[in-house]
Amino acid sequence: MTDLLSNLPLFATDRQLAVAIVGKERAAMWVKTVIPQLERKGFPRVDPLHDGRPVPLVKKFYDSYFGITAGFAVPDGPERLGEWKGRRKPIDD
Repeated sequence: MTDLLSNLPLFATDRQLAVAIVGKERAAMWVKTVIPQLERKGFPRVDPLHDGRPVPLVKKFYDSYFGITAGFAVPDGPERLGEWKGRRKPIDD
């Protein structure tokens, strides 16, 4: 799978972002209905000086939105594999 966001300029228009994220067919709907909802959740705003949204922040938003940056498990300490001397509990049939 190709990361189409990486092919965009540093500041991209909503249309460019939409095509990269949801494709040409759904881009108009995404710009009109989805972006306002995402902005309420922290989606990067248009930078008035550059007339576009900062693509690195859009990527960061989606990493957080999908939980990619959160990780899957929190380490509880170092592993001590050689210390355990017990036996496995038998499985009841």
